[in-house]
Amino acid sequence: MGKFTIEHVHVETEKPFGEVAAALEARMGKFARLERMAGPSGFMLFDTQNHGALLRLAGQERKAVQYVVGNPLFAFQMTQHDIRASLYAPLRVLLYENGEGKTCVEYDRPSSLFGQFGKANVTEVAAMLERKLEQLVAEAIR
Repeated sequence: MGKFTIEHVHVETEKPFGEVAAALEARMGKFARLERMAGPSGFMLFDTQNHGALLRLAGQERKAVQYVVGNPLFAFQMTQHDIRASLYAPLRVLLYENGEGKTCVEYDRPSSLFGQFGKANVTEVAAMLERKLEQLVAEAIR
């Protein structure tokens, strides 16, 4: 068992939650059929978890959605070199309103998640994932 440091990214925008959600989702394909998987971002949307709906059970009005995103090809490019990479593939991205009028996007840097395995082939794909994720978020909040 080892310890490693995860680098976490937090991005804020004045853009409304619904617009950022729509922009994120428009840039990802839906994982329905393999032949039409990836959206313009290179990512697919595998699943969403509406944490805002859970918070309503506690009487809190808050918009918060976790996106499970990835691409089986990218996952394969890493897991063939180290099966432990499957622990972090697909990735998770959290979109939420912070209660102060801002929409926030958060995720853990793929280079920090996959870098712990010390495999150049895995780290190379993780760096590419990181660039794509940064671009996806930048475009969504623009």
